[in-house]
Amino acid sequence: MERNRVRIIGGAWRSRVIYFPARPHLRPTPDRVRETLFNWLGQDLDGRRCLDLFAGSGALGFEAASRGAAHVMMVERDAQVCRALQANARLLDARTVEVVRADGLEFAAVGDARYDVVFLDPPFDADVLPRLLRLLPPRLARAALVYVESPVMLQPETGWTIWRNGRAGHVNYHLLQWNPDE
Repeated sequence: MERNRVRIIGGAWRSRVIYFPARPHLRPTPDRVRETLFNWLGQDLDGRRCLDLFAGSGALGFEAASRGAAHVMMVERDAQVCRALQANARLLDARTVEVVRADGLEFAAVGDARYDVVFLDPPFDADVLPRLLRLLPPRLARAALVYVESPVMLQPETGWTIWRNGRAGHVNYHLLQWNPDE
């Protein structure tokens, strides 16, 4: 099995490497973009509950856990990728990380857990972001932030505010906040 790797860039597991299987749909968030994102979020995520809805390599979720998140729920549909996430969690002794094998859209539509930070990095060809952004508000804690990667600049529907955004190569990244009063 060919394996890819990504390095955690901050927190308790800084410089530790996580591995994931080669899959055409996996695009780990580049170091520079992760650094920008966690500068926006604050380096310390102590006490925050995070949801990594299309976990893939796990780079975002493990980065959040490394920086003190109280709980990180990683959701991944691909069985082999899910097993790699579980292996990485064991390797890091990541007790605040929970890995679930499920479809991201289905997971977002059910349950009552609320999250302070949500990472959305679905496969670009899936075209699920509009639907996801409609499903997410009931899963968000007060003042929650939602990080989104997409192939194009987002034009979110009413209720969402783009707090920050940027572009790196072919990836547009955004930090959104839900404002139900808009």
